[in-house]
Amino acid sequence: MHELIAAPFLNAHYVLRPGDPRGLKIPEHCHLGLQQAVADAAVVPDWLCRPVLKQWGLDLTDRSAAEALLVRTPSSFDYGRASYELNMACNWECPHCYLGVKEDAGLPWEDRDKILHVLRDAGVVWLQITGGEPTIDKGFAAAYSRAYELGMMIEVLTNGSRLHNPLILSLLTERRPYRLTLSLYGATEESYDRLTQRRGAWKSFRRGLDAAHAAQLPIELSLIVTRDNEHEIDAMYALAESYGVRTREYNNMTPTYFGTGETLSAQALTRRSKRGVFTGCDAGNTSLHVDPLGMASICKVARSKQIPLLEEGLAGLSKLGGIADQALLRQGGCTGCTLSKECSTCMPLAERYRQAKAPLGSYCQHTEKRKEVSTP
Repeated sequence: MHELIAAPFLNAHYVLRPGDPRGLKIPEHCHLGLQQAVADAAVVPDWLCRPVLKQWGLDLTDRSAAEALLVRTPSSFDYGRASYELNMACNWECPHCYLGVKEDAGLPWEDRDKILHVLRDAGVVWLQITGGEPTIDKGFAAAYSRAYELGMMIEVLTNGSRLHNPLILSLLTERRPYRLTLSLYGATEESYDRLTQRRGAWKSFRRGLDAAHAAQLPIELSLIVTRDNEHEIDAMYALAESYGVRTREYNNMTPTYFGTGETLSAQALTRRSKRGVFTGCDAGNTSLHVDPLGMASICKVARSKQIPLLEEGLAGLSKLGGIADQALLRQGGCTGCTLSKECSTCMPLAERYRQAKAPLGSYCQHTEKRKEVSTP
């Protein structure tokens, strides 16, 4: 299996090492040189051996380029990043989850394999595998392995409950993700099990976290702060610190992706953070999302217009740029807004809030009384 990946990414070229988010930027002619070295069954060139040894302590001297390197072919598309939901099923039942109803729906292996090849051919280098809970999916290992074999750098979003499973742990240890992001829902068994609505959830999480930490996997904890666990926020940070891992705090609850608002009641009102000014994003242009049925959209939020990837394949992705341009325009109740230049909410997300008939205060910066606007 390859030690390094040489890949074009956003008009540049990089050498990457699976399991590590760092990379080496190289000129295009060097990328072409690596392609030729692989084709000629030559050894890894000296100009690469030296920085690789310095960056990762990996000695490739006299190693076969074909054995050590996976050299990605440039794509006519420029989708460097993607997220892929394997399934919407989950073994937790968290009230804040933006997926809403958890449906155990997915695709057979042949179709998943086709989707991963399309993503590879679209230029995807950084792939986020998510769900639902991806590790409970029977096809998780196969999908993860194929993405790895195709030369993608992988992040897994998980609740951690299955990471102690020997087969999953072995897979992630041998074919390392560059990031393993675990959601943390509390700092005690009582609050954790109450929020997830599953007895034993805390114990499963801690077993998974301990196993991943012992295996020295690159862990990051997402601290999910809701009204049910906000009293434990300091303890949640202390737990993360005890493992020496990075953290991110998520405290803004959003409607479900199909526009219902039952998730908003989980909001910890005293913990809501102020978003930065929204100035646009790369959704639909250099990144995309694929749902469990193979429907591609510009992101996880904006799913009103999707491309059936299994039917249209790579060519269908050419439509996403236009969909993104339309989705990001100010529309509905936001048309003509006087605070448009200071707005912190993207338009697809604002649309979900309006569909959910959410109070303006949950997503809008206007403080004066205004007529509530919703989407039928």
